[in-house]
Amino acid sequence: MPRIHCPIPLATGSTLALPPGAARHVQVLRLQPGDVLTLFDGRGGEYAATVRAMGRSEVTVELGAHDPVEREAPRTLHLALGMPANERMDWLVEKATELGAASLQPLSTARTVLRLSSERAGKKIAHWQAVAVAACEQSGRNRVPPLHPVRTLADWLRGLPPAAPCTRLLLSLREGAQPLAAGTLPPGQALTFLSGPEGGLAPEEEDAALAAGFRPVRLGAPVLRAETAPLAALARLL
Repeated sequence: MPRIHCPIPLATGSTLALPPGAARHVQVLRLQPGDVLTLFDGRGGEYAATVRAMGRSEVTVELGAHDPVEREAPRTLHLALGMPANERMDWLVEKATELGAASLQPLSTARTVLRLSSERAGKKIAHWQAVAVAACEQSGRNRVPPLHPVRTLADWLRGLPPAAPCTRLLLSLREGAQPLAAGTLPPGQALTFLSGPEGGLAPEEEDAALAAGFRPVRLGAPVLRAETAPLAALARLL
């Protein structure tokens, strides 16, 4: 059964016209009146829905029962990452969403290849948010992780509270980094995980992260690509 994100409040028994994005999705799938689908609005759970009318650009549905099912990871993990180049960031957003990341913070760092102007950054965030929505539709998640506006690493670190409300981990190859193991962390505790771009974070950037309360961890002997390493960490932690 098709699953579609509908970014407006939903309620059992209501009949509504889908917003443009969701309506286009229904039309691309060639659904017809009487066909059933699943809608979720991001506030939790999902709704059975039936197509009632199809227009040239408008789709009307009737909402049925609400299923409170949740498919979120048992641990809240916020991912902050130096943006990899080109389509690798798209792939990273998609897979991180599928794996259960609670939010994603794109960062510009000293070694970041992808440089975005203010206008381009806004368009990229909108694009990546759409990638996350599609990943939720495919994977069964009912809560879409937010893509925060692009920030420099220094600015983001300055904005963190002095007393960490959750554990902060830094993916690092520096001497003294401990092996990453979920079993060594308090069960269910929220995490913020910081990972660098191609080439990793510069030494002074790692120093700044450590000063902000991040603990250096490593994944193992292989040196993974910038888009692979945070996903390996997510899979291990979640």
